[in-house]
Amino acid sequence: MNTPNSPSTLSPTRRSLLRAGAAALPLAALGAALPMSARAAAAPQAGPVLRMPAETDRHTRTFMAWPALFSVWQNQLSAVRRNIADLARQISRFEPVVVLARPGQAADARYYCGSGAYYAIEVQEIANDDLWIRDFGPTFVVAPGAIAGVDTNFNGWGKTGTPYYQPFDKDATAAATLLDAYGIDRIRAPFTGEGGSLETDGQGTLLATVSSLVNPNRNPGKSKDQVEQELRTTLGMDKVIWVPGLAGQDITDCHIDCLARFTAPGEVLLDQPGPGTDARWVAVYDEAKRVLRNATDARGRRLRITELPGPDRTLIRGRGKDFLSSYTNYYTVNGAVLVPQFGEGYADGVAYAILQAAYPDRRIVQVDIDAVASGGGGIHCSTQSQPAVPDTL
Repeated sequence: MNTPNSPSTLSPTRRSLLRAGAAALPLAALGAALPMSARAAAAPQAGPVLRMPAETDRHTRTFMAWPALFSVWQNQLSAVRRNIADLARQISRFEPVVVLARPGQAADARYYCGSGAYYAIEVQEIANDDLWIRDFGPTFVVAPGAIAGVDTNFNGWGKTGTPYYQPFDKDATAAATLLDAYGIDRIRAPFTGEGGSLETDGQGTLLATVSSLVNPNRNPGKSKDQVEQELRTTLGMDKVIWVPGLAGQDITDCHIDCLARFTAPGEVLLDQPGPGTDARWVAVYDEAKRVLRNATDARGRRLRITELPGPDRTLIRGRGKDFLSSYTNYYTVNGAVLVPQFGEGYADGVAYAILQAAYPDRRIVQVDIDAVASGGGGIHCSTQSQPAVPDTL
């Protein structure tokens, strides 16, 4: 179905092309769906470019997902659900929220999320396994008058057969089901990845870690150059800045959204590990800083880097080795930035001040997500924005 807030403006022929996957088709055949990086090789009359926008662009809504499985969260499940419900209510102060939930769990999701909302919080009965909708949900691309959702072929972070494995069969189909429910065209990506592995300035520059995408657990047999070309073609990117990252030490293989984020074109916040952080992650930060200091974006600008220090992990003990103590995993909504609050007063205050300086026109809202963070993720991992369809470039 089509809804007023999620227009489907592409023709049936275009829709079938999108579902086939951009990289599988001749460039000229894609026309208006063709990203800028590839369109130069196509016909000069090709239409507007579908491109992944900056998260700071206006949103139509935020999608979230209800954690479904006791087998994943054990006795933390109720606390995790309370965190998700509170986060949904906080976001609803600024924009509409849709929560995906299994049909048998939808009533509970409505009960938890229902009170205290500003915009209505809608619960959509779409089967899922866990809450990490950033990774298994669609990544949106837009052009003037058009929107599509990229299905990045979620495969459970490639963790089948490892200690990090958890069920993901319903998560793997959720993006397609969601896009169909909202009448939004689907592009099936030619690569396997997750939304948390993709960070853009909205002007054709993508940040990504090698460890999470050029990895045989997602894209076996593909070189970095091959993966890069597929990212550029599918997401409308002109340049990819690769940070090494670290494979095998967390469930995501070091997603970029816990490490480095664009606050504006040419402006990057870099996660600085707090005291007590494992030396391996300090090395990831050091290498990322070196790469970003020497990088330029798609328009030739040198990047201005601001460091965002994490909390002192020796002061937040008892939260588990997988606890994500990263303020960098924040989420921007219409008029606000939602950021974790870890209860380490000094670090929480510094993070607030840095984010307020980076986003002077937005409110900074600090949210307790300790139960979610114990699972290795954060606010950004738990959300996915549907961008508003732009009128012009």
